[in-house]
Amino acid sequence: MTAPRLLLEGLGIPESPRWHGDKLWFCNWTTGDVVAAGADGAADVMANVETTVPYSIDWLPDGTLLVVSGQEQRLLRRDSSGSLVPYADLSAFGRVFNEIVVDAFGNAFVNGESIVVVRPDGSCAQVADGLRFGNGMAVTPDGRTLVVAESHGGCLTAFTIGVDGTVSDRRRWADLDGDAPDGICVDAEGAVWYASVPGRQCVRVREGGAVLQRIGIDRGAFACMLGGDDGRSLFIAAAEWKGMDAIGDGSRTGQVLVAQVDVPHAGRP
Repeated sequence: MTAPRLLLEGLGIPESPRWHGDKLWFCNWTTGDVVAAGADGAADVMANVETTVPYSIDWLPDGTLLVVSGQEQRLLRRDSSGSLVPYADLSAFGRVFNEIVVDAFGNAFVNGESIVVVRPDGSCAQVADGLRFGNGMAVTPDGRTLVVAESHGGCLTAFTIGVDGTVSDRRRWADLDGDAPDGICVDAEGAVWYASVPGRQCVRVREGGAVLQRIGIDRGAFACMLGGDDGRSLFIAAAEWKGMDAIGDGSRTGQVLVAQVDVPHAGRP
């Protein structure tokens, strides 16, 4: 593993990084932009979301981009013209939604204080509640387990996924010794990388909580994602965190960093 290198800077708060095709996609909070960047750092705006924060992204199995417009309780899809159009109304299930992950069957899981599934037929249902600030989510390589970061709970929580998008067998996947997990991803050994804003680090843990690796940085780590040509590039979305009251102050401390790791990406996103 090498020390992280700088890929992009001058961002707002980068969030929800996803490796898709041959680019890193992410949400640039405070600008409303969805950005795609190549390995050389060349970046393009792929969509703009008419919202503040939070918002997040993932793809359906057919390649359709989905966007959570969190304050508006909406799930949007990007159509063939590049416009964002309604996909699901989440207002019956909560006031604010945060992260999304889509499984191999096209079930889109969206979280906040609860988890709502939006199925391919358009039906929606709340499948879990009582999350302590639900944040990043990931699906394990076998497609059977949904892992959720509970930032205020200091833990990763797991559920067993049914083919219809229901979840069951809620359980503690890992205690994190008081750290606050944010965005997460899974690798080919079944370990989870999580980002921590207060910890200013990304940490690789196995089920049960044993720490396998740490990567420290000089500002809050909001999310991380494995990608690149061989899946061994860990992209870290980072920014200085001054609190919600300062989120629209125009600061551009956001960066995307890249660290090389040994175990490649697996699972979703």
